[in-house]
Amino acid sequence: MIDDGLHPPTYPFQQLNTFGTFDHASIRRGYQVYREICAACHSLDLVHWRNLVNVAFTEDEVKAMAAEYEYRAGPDDNGEYFNRPGILADPMPKPYPNEEAARAGNNGAYPPDLSLITKARHGGVNYIYSLITGYHEPPAGVELREGLHFNPYFPGGAISMAQNLYDGIVDYEDGTPATASQMAKDVVTFLDWAAQPELDDRKRKGTQVLIIVSLLLALSVWSKRHRFSSLKTRKIVYNPPKDWSSNPRDLGKK
Repeated sequence: MIDDGLHPPTYPFQQLNTFGTFDHASIRRGYQVYREICAACHSLDLVHWRNLVNVAFTEDEVKAMAAEYEYRAGPDDNGEYFNRPGILADPMPKPYPNEEAARAGNNGAYPPDLSLITKARHGGVNYIYSLITGYHEPPAGVELREGLHFNPYFPGGAISMAQNLYDGIVDYEDGTPATASQMAKDVVTFLDWAAQPELDDRKRKGTQVLIIVSLLLALSVWSKRHRFSSLKTRKIVYNPPKDWSSNPRDLGKK
């Protein structure tokens, strides 16, 4: 068994580049994978419906998606609670009402919240991608308890979560082939956006700052060279008066 798990390789995620930003089409597909597969067990407590607006969906699309779920509200004028359709201000719905219910539905294992999962795990997106695509049959000599599955990237090699991504399990609306690797890439991109939704703006502003600082640096260098060029290139020569004696002791005498 692997105590610390295999070190994940580096994958070419677009947002990992120095000036790279998120692939928003991938975020849209990734949400679909999350909704149809991951949301059955995992929550996104820190993500609200409004966060999806103008990121991967239009406002009308997000309103329609939120309205598909019911949220407990109230009390009303009679002091009673009631269910209402979701609105943009609501958080993503939870699959379980509490931790005890989550453990009961997963043989004692608690599915972690995925809001910050790409930041909470060493290796980030590379680890999450490797984990959900790294299921294998246990090697010879390795025995797993009932309900566990072999995954060399998970610390210890035995994980409670079964493999969930198979070719064609999701039907992408944009026609992208739904291979297991494609779905893994999309859902990891979506989860990375959930963990750092400000990344695009941060890199855009950082690029602008670098451009401005570079221009100011070039201007300051040019200004310095122009201002001090006459001082640095001047030549000081001493020419004694012609009527002075060549004898240093006679300096000042006529």
